[in-house]
Amino acid sequence: MTVCASGDEFVETFVQVGGYISNRKGVNTPSVVLPISPLTPKDRADLEFALTLGIDWVALSFVQRPEDIEELQQFVNQNLPTNDPSIKAPNLMAKLEKPAAVNDPNILRRIVELCDGIMVARGDLGVEMQPEDVPILQKQIVAECRKQGTPCVVATQMLESMIDSPTPTRAECSDIATALYDGADGVMLSAESAAGSYPIESVTMQRRVITRVESDPLYREKQTLDFERAIPQKTATDAITLAARQIVDTVQAKCLCIFTERGTTVLRAAKHRPPTPIVALTPSPPTARALALVWGVYGKVMPLNDDVQANAVLSDDVLADVTDAAKRLGYLVEPNDLAVITAGLPLGTPGAANVIRVVPALGPEQWPQELCFPEQEECGPDDAA
Repeated sequence: MTVCASGDEFVETFVQVGGYISNRKGVNTPSVVLPISPLTPKDRADLEFALTLGIDWVALSFVQRPEDIEELQQFVNQNLPTNDPSIKAPNLMAKLEKPAAVNDPNILRRIVELCDGIMVARGDLGVEMQPEDVPILQKQIVAECRKQGTPCVVATQMLESMIDSPTPTRAECSDIATALYDGADGVMLSAESAAGSYPIESVTMQRRVITRVESDPLYREKQTLDFERAIPQKTATDAITLAARQIVDTVQAKCLCIFTERGTTVLRAAKHRPPTPIVALTPSPPTARALALVWGVYGKVMPLNDDVQANAVLSDDVLADVTDAAKRLGYLVEPNDLAVITAGLPLGTPGAANVIRVVPALGPEQWPQELCFPEQEECGPDDAA
């Protein structure tokens, strides 16, 4: 419909295409940046209560500008309970579904910088913009998130037909695959699992597509090309992270284990899509839970005792704990399986990464001889020096 006239308390419209309207429907204004707060009074009351529960993520809908995220950050900081030290500030996610947030690359870049995660909310984005623009914007948003190392989720209508059907269309499977090839950290179901007739089948199908795509050599080749083209920051963390990624490739390690306090180093590692799982070792349960959203990351809570933190040494006992954790997760199976381990010393220092170790499944004190030298053919009489 088109607005013909408006006043302080009314809007007069002309209905161009008629139809039924159910309750609790909103109004889209594609060409206007609304000068209003992104948080309604109900949003504020709900979020204030949710903060007392120790939630891990908060997603803000209809983000129009960076100031919307800054307002959310301020509200969270002002209302975070102070009487319970176990409650940490939640990670913040922006749902991008307004043209104002994505049309200007500088605004998009700033929103991604301010957030801990981004959701490409294609449903409302497709209402606010032309349908043919949405796939291009999806790629641009995912690319910006990959560039900054910010987790990105692609959502809405991924398996829409499975709300009422036990099988998807081939186009829907291709849609999921496209998001994965683009580099998304996650893909999300909505009505399919929340209100559909086949929620289990929907989740199973999405998992099947993910597994198939990630086993495709073309998928791995694209991740490798993205890694080779990446421009690292001039920091010790990026230097160690890139080196660890190369070591994983060279020694064909089974997992990359990273000590982390807040998840910063893990995000840098996941950005480069190593060919092995990333085990995030952290003393913080909220950090371990929040990192579940990041590509290839499996959070493991590992408390650090005072001696470890005070001595600033990655001791054999600590390394043995790491290999034991990797074994329990099923990543180290054979005695010669290798884990690449990175840490920042002193352990527990947020944002630091300055150590790399390569450790076999047998533990740091045992190094199989066959891992030290490549296999060689026996020397003949003519070969002796």
